[in-house]
Amino acid sequence: MRAIEITQPGAPDVLQLCERPIPTLNPGEVLIRVHAAGVNRPDVLQRLGRYPVPPGASDLPGLEVAGEIVDGDLTGSRFRKGDMVCALVQGGGYAEYCAAPLLQCLPLPAGLSALQAASLPETFFTVWSNVFDRAALADGETLLVQGGSSGIGVSAIQIARALGHRVFATAGNDEKCRACEALGAERAINYRSEDFAGVVKAITGGKGVDVVLDMVGGDYVPREIDCLADDGRVVLIALLGGAKATLDLGQVLRRRLTLSGSTLRARPVEFKARIAASLHQRVWPLIEAGRIKPVIFKTFPLEQASAAHALMETSTHIGKIVLQVL
Repeated sequence: MRAIEITQPGAPDVLQLCERPIPTLNPGEVLIRVHAAGVNRPDVLQRLGRYPVPPGASDLPGLEVAGEIVDGDLTGSRFRKGDMVCALVQGGGYAEYCAAPLLQCLPLPAGLSALQAASLPETFFTVWSNVFDRAALADGETLLVQGGSSGIGVSAIQIARALGHRVFATAGNDEKCRACEALGAERAINYRSEDFAGVVKAITGGKGVDVVLDMVGGDYVPREIDCLADDGRVVLIALLGGAKATLDLGQVLRRRLTLSGSTLRARPVEFKARIAASLHQRVWPLIEAGRIKPVIFKTFPLEQASAAHALMETSTHIGKIVLQVL
């Protein structure tokens, strides 16, 4: 099969087209003939040598795919060979075939193409796990999404808004802010020209937000603490702004605040299977009703994966970048 491999840590041009054997399956896995694969920030970090591959996972990049199930033991499942699915995987998505845990597969939402569905798993699993499971965003609560125009951001805004929450977001320019608002953010804040903590406090009448989804870290964290409501929660999923922060722990104590972090890639299949079940029950109907839509900025053919990574590194995109494989 054709695949994209990381020849050595480095710039986008270290991504090269190669020939690899079609993956062999472990128990509980299915083989997917990949039609499309999503491109995500962790793929960039892996290419740079800063995101280690979990033991036993493919060294090929790619954490989400959509395509046709062509092999595997489907006994007792809802799927049959020939079914079209999208799946969260530990790696190997930038290829014509990919092994995926059956329990991490979801049917293509009605009305969506494989290209559109390939943009869903990594961000939707991440958002659900952190915003709704870990932070337990409850009815009537509010959410602030940092980086609202990113793949994670557009997913978080849409899911939370479709489930009835007030959502606010930050983005790096006015165009991205307007895009966030078009997707359902009540107010998008240009973090280059506005103080997001001050704006959040003002638009919530001084209360603050109940949950912050943070992929920045660094000096954002103390400002997020400042704009949390009592009993508020920050969920940290990336460290694009740095791994160190100085916090006012007095606020954490007095106002019963929670700061937690998580990564998804190395978690066991059983953990991800529970997220898949929640998404199928709670979110897939909203996609099929048109209340949540894939946001794809640009697609590239598989052999142009390096160009896809170069685009991601500019941070000019709004939404997802996807590789067309078939």
